[in-house]
Amino acid sequence: MTGDADRIARLRLARSEGVGPRTWLRLMAHFRTAAEALEGLPGMSARGGRRRPLKPCPERDAETELAALEALGGRMVLLGDADYPEALAAIPDPPPALSVLGDAGRLAGPAVGMVGMRNGSAAGRKFARKLAADLGAAGAVVVSGMARGIDTAAHEGSLATGSVAVLAGGVDMPYPRENEGLYRRLVEEGAVVSDRRLGTVATARHFPPRNRIVSGLSLGVAVIEANLRSGSLITARLANEQGRIVFAVPGSPLDPRAAGPNDLLRQGAVLTENADDVLAAIEGMARPAGPRPAIAPEPDTPSSDEVDDSTRGIVVSRLGHAPLTVDELVRECQLSAASVQTVLLELELAGRVSRQPGNRVSLIT
Repeated sequence: MTGDADRIARLRLARSEGVGPRTWLRLMAHFRTAAEALEGLPGMSARGGRRRPLKPCPERDAETELAALEALGGRMVLLGDADYPEALAAIPDPPPALSVLGDAGRLAGPAVGMVGMRNGSAAGRKFARKLAADLGAAGAVVVSGMARGIDTAAHEGSLATGSVAVLAGGVDMPYPRENEGLYRRLVEEGAVVSDRRLGTVATARHFPPRNRIVSGLSLGVAVIEANLRSGSLITARLANEQGRIVFAVPGSPLDPRAAGPNDLLRQGAVLTENADDVLAAIEGMARPAGPRPAIAPEPDTPSSDEVDDSTRGIVVSRLGHAPLTVDELVRECQLSAASVQTVLLELELAGRVSRQPGNRVSLIT
């Protein structure tokens, strides 16, 4: 395939129904190309038991999205491209497609994520601006989510040196609306990025995936003011799972906004009082490895039409609602690991299997 055709195919696969980041990687590992994955998608989902086979994203839709993004002055960065951010490519579930407005080079880092409460205190916002400014002056790109409060302050402090905003909705949908001025400055002086289609309005379910990109782009994430139910702690947890450093700014035990960072400190986060604390922790850190080998085809993997129904029956019979690891499932089935993986991918596309951390799977009723 030509380069353009392959890029459109990879985008189509990312935009196809039922294909999330991890499923995209598994499909790319199962097939030789994105085009072959698109061709195999309906059949695999049907063999997995889906009543209405999955339909790939139409080529026209992908072409329209690319053209609309280019009309805004943006560009699409796809997993597997040479300029896809190395740090983000190294996480277990990198987004296959990133829409970028502004300077895409900012995504190369080195970067530090900064998050905190939307109703952050005046002191917290002042600290965030200074920390961001000092980190930027030392050469770090500051990444945040452009929410009101601490996120806004972090972007304001780092505009002059390089700031990246990760949006929960489409890259053309600034949120909250009060930050439209900041959004325009970020597009002009930094970068705005999203893994969502253009025009997507942010909803609650979009924020955890947004948070994983904030942490995935960064060497570490600093938490400034967060209560114990704050979404900032989700970002901290994701950062920890991705092997990033978690930084926490301590606060008074009398202030509920300090409860989150103080709890992170009890769990081993780096106590952070200034930029030097962050810089000392990340100094000399190697950037995570680039695009994962999972996007290359796995050898000796049987195609979906090479797996018989008896094999499918054995795999389904050994699955239950209690999660078990794929290795355990292979031992229970006494089948080849490659055959089991093919059946699991079929079931996943059919919406019958749930993938969970620790390479565990369970049956969905």
